[in-house]
Amino acid sequence: MTDSAESSRDESEIASFAAQADSWWDPNGPFAPLHAMNPTRISIISDILCQHFDRNLGVPVPFDGLRLTDIGCGGGLATEPFARLGFNVTGIDAAEENIHIAQTHATKSGLNIKYHVGSPEHRISNNDISDVVLALEVVEHVANIDVFISGMIQRLSHDGMIVFSTINRTTKSLVLAKTVAEYVLRWVPPGTHQWNSFVRPSEISRILRSSGFRVTTIKGIEYNLGTGEWFESDDIGVNYILSAIRE
Repeated sequence: MTDSAESSRDESEIASFAAQADSWWDPNGPFAPLHAMNPTRISIISDILCQHFDRNLGVPVPFDGLRLTDIGCGGGLATEPFARLGFNVTGIDAAEENIHIAQTHATKSGLNIKYHVGSPEHRISNNDISDVVLALEVVEHVANIDVFISGMIQRLSHDGMIVFSTINRTTKSLVLAKTVAEYVLRWVPPGTHQWNSFVRPSEISRILRSSGFRVTTIKGIEYNLGTGEWFESDDIGVNYILSAIRE
């Protein structure tokens, strides 16, 4: 495939994450919120995928035989759990440093995960089609979301499912995900997120509909300050998970 003339790459964002690459697997480091959120995030997405593919989470490897691509995979926090659930997993990230960390950790963990440096619009070959394409906590960091999602779609099989996890652009997210998370609780370094780059579900849905997709699920994922736990919610005012399939 020929690379697109347009790009979803935001070089400043890529450089920022590359500079923190060595901290991906530190549960107390700058990616601590992702470590804390990850089990709930993986659980919600697994339930959605089980319903779509008619699989049973009660078996050891419920997604055996299915292919999954995680775009913007970072250090592999999502690729590894999905590989353990039976998926044939590919991870893609724009930062070479992230891919190095992810590949090293997967090898040490005895997991066979394919990793590539790149963006979704840059196809590696005509064979890199997956049943599931993920973009988890990444669309708020890209330069061109239309190009990014178009690249995700070209990697998806005809009967596959596309899944996003991201932050809504609302007053609530400005307070909690930006101000409180960065400047009060110091969960992530100040400046990690730009509120005007957060993406509303309606914006993702519009792009997907224009490509012949139908949104099947929008679920909220919330943090309980009292218990320190993440949980599934009907409130999509801050974090949410969205899935879609072709019409």
